[in-house]
Amino acid sequence: MGFVSAFLIVLITIIFPPIGVAIVAGCGPDLLINICLTVLGYLPGHIHAFYLEYIYYSRREDARLGRYGAVPAPGVFSERVQTGGQSYGTMGA
Repeated sequence: MGFVSAFLIVLITIIFPPIGVAIVAGCGPDLLINICLTVLGYLPGHIHAFYLEYIYYSRREDARLGRYGAVPAPGVFSERVQTGGQSYGTMGA
């Protein structure tokens, strides 16, 4: 299921980058930055979207293996992307 979801998000991002960012990061500063980059130039929007998706899926894989990144990724403002969608609270997701 992880490969299929990642593949679909990449396809969506190729068509329109802000939708891919909204799926991965939610509605927040990263989405606003990506919308601005996409309006200013289609290629910068793609680069930013794929960077966020790379960080999200690499952190998700690290969390699955029990490794947690102590250093935040530069240029990423979404806590969801920083943690790979994993919750640090006491309740499971």
